[in-house]
Amino acid sequence: MKIAILTSILFLGIVIGMAPLPALAQDESERVLRHAVFFKFKETSSEKDIQSVVDAFVALPTKIDSIVNFQWGTNNSPEGLDDGFTHAFLLTFNDESGREEYLPHPAHKEFGNVLRPHMADVFVVDYWGSKSTEDLQGEIKHAVFFKFKDDASSEAVKNVEDAFAALPSKIDTIKAFEWGTNNSPETHDDGFTHCFMVTFADDDGRKVYLPHPDHQAFVKVLGPVLDKVRVIDFQVTPK
Repeated sequence: MKIAILTSILFLGIVIGMAPLPALAQDESERVLRHAVFFKFKETSSEKDIQSVVDAFVALPTKIDSIVNFQWGTNNSPEGLDDGFTHAFLLTFNDESGREEYLPHPAHKEFGNVLRPHMADVFVVDYWGSKSTEDLQGEIKHAVFFKFKDDASSEAVKNVEDAFAALPSKIDTIKAFEWGTNNSPETHDDGFTHCFMVTFADDDGRKVYLPHPDHQAFVKVLGPVLDKVRVIDFQVTPK
């Protein structure tokens, strides 16, 4: 009976979008809410203008207590699937109430005033991640977003989810992994429903991953049901 119950819990964890590794992440008490934000800036904005936006965003964790972790960097993906987004910010909240405090917070609204004159586009996807994921010095975040075809079956989508979630057990340069389905209330997701966040210790790890036979085999599983993919990589800027 205990085995049957445990199996059911693990199955439910996969269905709601939690990565199968580590196992503790299946427990709701081990989940955190990720808020992934990406900006494309206007061509008329200078480097100084863009830096002012970055500085204002980086200051938010000192002003909004519900931000429990914050990472950012500039896109360095070699795959050319970034759709022009150049800056990535990954905020973490303990739960939905943390996000509810953040979105209307005066400091966040003030940041919007700094951003707005220079923003050409914004892309936002929120998902449940794993509290046990720890920051690595100089790590590279490989953020992958999928939009599936309208006629893709739930079974086919689940096959993709399972195949991607299996990669960390096959490619040892993957140092951390989590994924989830978008639950952002902001409607800036461009129709992307799934986020997979893959972490490498450095660029060498990514160089092993991209051409790896198991990664290429996964791409073949994905291809028939994929409408669009967006990939944005960034090396985490030291705090």
